Amino acid sequence: QVQLVESGGGLVQAGGSLRLSCAVSGRTIEKSAMGWFRQAPGKEREFVSTINYKSADTIYTHSVLDRFTISRDNAKNTLYLQMNNLKPEDTAVYYCAARSPLGFYSSRWASDYLDWGQGTQVTVSS
Repeated sequence: QVQLVESGGGLVQAGGSLRLSCAVSGRTIEKSAMGWFRQAPGKEREFVSTINYKSADTIYTHSVLDRFTISRDNAKNTLYLQMNNLKPEDTAVYYCAARSPLGFYSSRWASDYLDWGQGTQVTVSS
């Protein structure tokens, strides 16, 4: 059974930092691009960041550029999202997602991802 388990969310003041992790079990991610998405209350799920299977290509949504950094450790089968200078508008449930095996390339489209985590809440107070 494939599982993606996010951790590292919480409550932080504006300007603070959090590091999200996504541990994957039941399959290897070494040949899959990975992504982070988020959903704020009353809004649709939106793309945050994606990384290709070799960490050679990363893409970010404009609002998190220069604040968030996506990374991965294929040996640990884990995806990360370092979030700095957090803003109240970053408040959302954050989801990690994995493309299918051999889905090498980064994608900002949720429909390209096969497996999803349950999400972790990030709340940024002003």
